[in-house]
Amino acid sequence: MNSEMLILDEATSNVDTRTELYIQEEMKSLMKNKTCFIIAHRLSTIKNADNILVLNNGDIVENGNHQTLMKKKGIYYSLYNSQFD
Repeated sequence: MNSEMLILDEATSNVDTRTELYIQEEMKSLMKNKTCFIIAHRLSTIKNADNILVLNNGDIVENGNHQTLMKKKGIYYSLYNSQFD
């Protein structure tokens, strides 16, 4: 793939966990040295992103990497933890 940018919209939304992990591994090589926009409700898909934008009612309400957002204990923190309960 020769493009400088990738846009992935819910790339793993309809697959099981094992397949999701496989897709995420393959995506790493596709995304290398590219600008990537990843739209996801399954937050494990974006956990390793350099910057995560959290939207609420169309507005950006939080941004940062996974560690920063988890420390804030805001919306991202709540959503992330709810997916693993």
